[in-house]
Amino acid sequence: MTETSASYDVLLWGSYFCDLIFTDLPAVPRLGGEVFSRSFNMNPGGPFYTTIALHRLGLCVGWACDFGSDSFSQYVLDQARAEGLDTSLFTIHPEPVRRITAVFSFAHDRGFLSFVEDVPQSSPIPLLEQHQVRCLYLPNLHYGEAYADLYAAARESQMLIFMECQSNDATLQTPGVVEALQSVDIFAPNESEALQLTGAGSVEEALAELAALTPLVVIKRGAAGAIARRGDKVVTVPAIDVKVVDTTGAGDCFNAGFLYGYLRGESLEMCLTIGNICGGLSTTAVGGGAIPTEAEIAPYLNLTR
Repeated sequence: MTETSASYDVLLWGSYFCDLIFTDLPAVPRLGGEVFSRSFNMNPGGPFYTTIALHRLGLCVGWACDFGSDSFSQYVLDQARAEGLDTSLFTIHPEPVRRITAVFSFAHDRGFLSFVEDVPQSSPIPLLEQHQVRCLYLPNLHYGEAYADLYAAARESQMLIFMECQSNDATLQTPGVVEALQSVDIFAPNESEALQLTGAGSVEEALAELAALTPLVVIKRGAAGAIARRGDKVVTVPAIDVKVVDTTGAGDCFNAGFLYGYLRGESLEMCLTIGNICGGLSTTAVGGGAIPTEAEIAPYLNLTR
């Protein structure tokens, strides 16, 4: 360990996105037609939501991310600095690194159209070796031989591995997926991702299939709350009652709340409760504008204890 190394509760390895969020839409966009939204916002997206939520909850979080010379990178960088995030793990490239998502958001769900400008991405393994890290957070389903060394390095350092899913076409039959799920400690897809991944007919069936591979599986269900399974124990917690404005980033904020509770040694039920609180409150403004602080979730926790 070098003298300049830092200690992180969570080290997040994932690409930034700049979200162009269209809300108050009369209909879903379709080919051959044009839809005008009545509201629009631009916000940092992707892992930014989780990083900000963890930071506001008082955890020490490092975000390993690539940025470029483009205006979208600069916008997200400015927002990160304004929030007071640790920027020491950022890599700034001299060329553009544009990562943009157009979000058409409704109160019940949302859709995405994205563009990603690829750049060579550095391995996070040196960061795991240089810093003390309690939890490695992966915002995507990372599978295949390219990630085997990453999982091994995290295991050697005895850190928790938390993996999100994100929308993709992978299934349990996709080579490398089962091995990846067996390599992490917590897997947290949303309901549609869990059903797509397993091909199951219900969330309970999907949960059972995934829990046979990963020690703890958490499935986010939006307005229906969340369900989790560890071994034979299944816990279900309802969502909190809020007036939903925009669901963008709600799952990311749920993950932050869940990890906040988990790293504090809370019960599985309480971890789900905190996740639902953080995810629910984040939907009360556009683009995660209401991501809560530790003080703001406290009144809800007093009601549930």
